[in-house]
Formats: sequence, structure tokens, C-alpha cells
Amino acid sequence: MNPSSHLVLAYYKFVALSDPHDEVIKHKAFLGARDVASRIYISEEGINGQMSATRQAADEYIKWMKERPEFVDTVFKLHDHHEHVFPRLTIKYRKQLVALHAKVDLTDTGEHISPDQWQSMLENEKERILLDVRNDYEWKVGHFEGADLPQCETFREFNNYADRLKENVDPQKTPVMMYCTGGIRCELYSAILKKKGFEKVYQLDGGIINYGLKKGNKHWLGKLFVFDDRLAIPLSEKEATTIAKCEHCGSPNDTYYNCANMDCNKLFIACKECIKTFLGCCQEACKHSERLRPYQEVSHKPFRRKHLYKKD
Repeated sequence: MNPSSHLVLAYYKFVALSDPHDEVIKHKAFLGARDVASRIYISEEGINGQMSATRQAADEYIKWMKERPEFVDTVFKLHDHHEHVFPRLTIKYRKQLVALHAKVDLTDTGEHISPDQWQSMLENEKERILLDVRNDYEWKVGHFEGADLPQCETFREFNNYADRLKENVDPQKTPVMMYCTGGIRCELYSAILKKKGFEKVYQLDGGIINYGLKKGNKHWLGKLFVFDDRLAIPLSEKEATTIAKCEHCGSPNDTYYNCANMDCNKLFIACKECIKTFLGCCQEACKHSERLRPYQEVSHKPFRRKHLYKKD
């Protein structure tokens, strides 16, 4: 199969949708007959989408979106791939595009900085905060050099982190450079910082994905965590440095697994030797659970809920 037979799309658009449920129906009607797998969320706030599709289906979808006034200026970030990276076509309504559990005023957000400007600021702006606005399991496998890496397991925890940041730096004088995977979390978090009094707030336009497409892995360490079957990908064709470690033996590794104990299901990093020794589990205790997914030495993909299990 041609390595570029498929495209992986990442995109979002904040736009007021009066009937998001109807938009879900329209998306399902358009994509249902095409060779597409996705995780698309639609709300009154707009759309947040990730998708894998054949090149033809991707082109048709982008054209369809660009022909619609509400989505005409949506920016699509594209990667070549040889197969689908999602298990199925998922299109759902969600009250919030990002699970922040707080109302955010998006009329005052951070200044968008292009990858070229971002690189220049990294190299020349010394008195600044470089903030990784992602969950801790994401930055473990890759992040920008010198970034602040908040110990937050979920995005909603960043609300409290903003208060702690304000106590440690002068919000009026300290520039804050923030980045996330595709840009959508920075839209929200930059607005939160602005509301809390931070004046010099900058966000990487298009997120890490866009930076990788334009600048490669300049000033980047490790790989990029993504919420699909690939889990961790290099930013460019240049070989990525492994910065993460196996959580069992401490050897360099950046392969994620879901714990085979179904009552745990923790996302953790392990090397091939340890994942086999621990039967796919994150710790010794989990090996003795009554509800274990069977360990198989096969190409790893994220845990599938519709897995068929055999009981001995």
C-alpha cells in the first residue's frame, strides 16, 4: 500500500452553532458513506476534530467544510499515513469542546505566534515563561527545551495552576509563551490567563503539530503524544531522541500501553521486555487481578473497549 494513501487531519473551529445536534447529523450523513475514521466533537462552541481518511475522502471533506460559511476559514493540519489511526467513525455532541468545566470568554485570547516567530522567541526572549498546556502523560514523551511542565493529569487542573503561576511571576511584565498539541487548549487557557491579569500572552499558532510541519524538531525533545493509534510520533523525518523511561526498569522508552488490569487501565510507558514480564500490567499487583485483558505480543494499539476476551 502506498505510504501516503491516507491523511490524518487535525482541526478545530470556535464558532457559534445554534443547532449542534443538527450539525452532528450533517457530518454523519456526509462522512458515513466515505472511507473515514474519526473522533469529532461538536457543540454550541463549534467543532473539534481528528480524522483519518483516504486522500480522496479527506479532500472531499475539506472542500465541503470550506464551502460552508461557518467553517470557511477552518485550518486543517495534515499528516501522511498508510492506514486509519482511529477504530471507527465517531461524531458526537459535547457540551464543551475541551473538558475545562469552566465558562471561558474567548473575546480576549493570547496573540497567535507563527512557528517562525515562535522559534525566534525561543532563541532570543530570555525573560519569559514557556508553558506546556498539556497533561503530564503527554509531555513525558516530548516537549520543548526548557518548558515549564505542570503536573496536571487533566486540563481542568490548569485553572488552579494559573493561580499558582500568578503568585510566582509578575503577570503584567512576564511574557507567557504557551503551546499544546493542535492549538485549541491554548485558545482557552490564554483567555484564562488574560482574565487573571497576564498581559503578555502568546500561543503557538496551530500548536506543536503545525510547528513540526513547518520547523521540524528544532528546539524540541522527544516525540509528540497524539490521541490516536499512533500514540507517539516524531515531529519530523529526523530521528527523535527518546526522553521518556520505562516505568518498570527505567530504560529509555516512549511506548505507551493501557494496563491489562481492566479495573486499573492506567496509561503507562514500558519497554518490550518489561511489558512481557508484567503481562501487560503497570505493576505487580495488577498481574493478579481477576479481570485481566490477555497479553499478546502483537503490534500495540490503544485499548479497544469492544475487545473479545476468553476466560480460562
